[in-house]
Amino acid sequence: MSQTHMRRETDEAATVLRRLSQESELIDRVARLLANAPGPLTTAARGSSDHAVTVFKYASEILLGRPVASIGPSVASVYGAELRVREGIHFTVSQSGASPDILALQDAASRGGATTVAIVNVVDSPLARGADFVVPLGAGIEASVAATKTYIASCAVLLLLVARAARSAELLDGLKRLPEALEALPVDADTRLAETLAEGRSLYVSGRGPAFGIALEAALKAKETSGVHAEAFSMAELMHGPLQLVREEFPVVVFVPDDASCKGTLAAIERLSELGGAVTPISTIDLAGGLVTPSTGHPFSDTLVFMLAWYRAVERAARLRGLDPDHPANLSKVTETL
Repeated sequence: MSQTHMRRETDEAATVLRRLSQESELIDRVARLLANAPGPLTTAARGSSDHAVTVFKYASEILLGRPVASIGPSVASVYGAELRVREGIHFTVSQSGASPDILALQDAASRGGATTVAIVNVVDSPLARGADFVVPLGAGIEASVAATKTYIASCAVLLLLVARAARSAELLDGLKRLPEALEALPVDADTRLAETLAEGRSLYVSGRGPAFGIALEAALKAKETSGVHAEAFSMAELMHGPLQLVREEFPVVVFVPDDASCKGTLAAIERLSELGGAVTPISTIDLAGGLVTPSTGHPFSDTLVFMLAWYRAVERAARLRGLDPDHPANLSKVTETL
């Protein structure tokens, strides 16, 4: 079988990340804004881009102590609200930079007094033209409907902004080592997970901290490429009401970074297993029944290696189910919403 666009583009992620070093001066300027802006930090994005924003939210709040508010684009595009965001920074993350709702929100944030930053793959786009600062992803054309390399690049840019704003040498080093770790992931590491996904009808995906943003993206990709119903929860939330659905052989995939959340996550995995759940951990740690990934040396950047493993698994699962992951039946590459 010929290689899909999705698989090829997933495997281009390391090359895309190496190109980001060319934007060092620009990223430093935006990072200084992030560190020093006295006003609120707000974001707007849809789909995969919004999941990247969730990674950013946790990283900013953990390393900078700065809360991040995700604003629903309809606040501006449908309801016409005026925003009071003076001296803040408004980040918009988008692949195409073309959807009317995020454009409307960026305009509203600008009128409300915020500096606007567009993190976008298409630099000649309405979003980029209307922003105060534009950080290009440089991912090139993404032919598959499923965003892969652009998601990993978006997360990497956002983590890099936080790392430089926080002056975190550890995270900066992890991001520097990220392309190498992505390339070190064995090409067949996802085989067993892909077979599990291909056989399933429904599953939970979970993680904590920045790994929750990865879990959200993983659940979306399971649905849109392999047609498997998946729900993402923070592990803390999964231990509440959703736990009721965990029965014998109910599949649960857990992203387990080796950080402050690890001990609690491992205890939750034990509980899920006691209930009969078929738990698959994805981690740099060698865990029972798990998929082990190469480490970057930092738990935040490690989650992007987890993501690469997942993209490969759902792409393979889609083909095992007789589906075309490049062209999901009900979807198109650019979705424009109001």
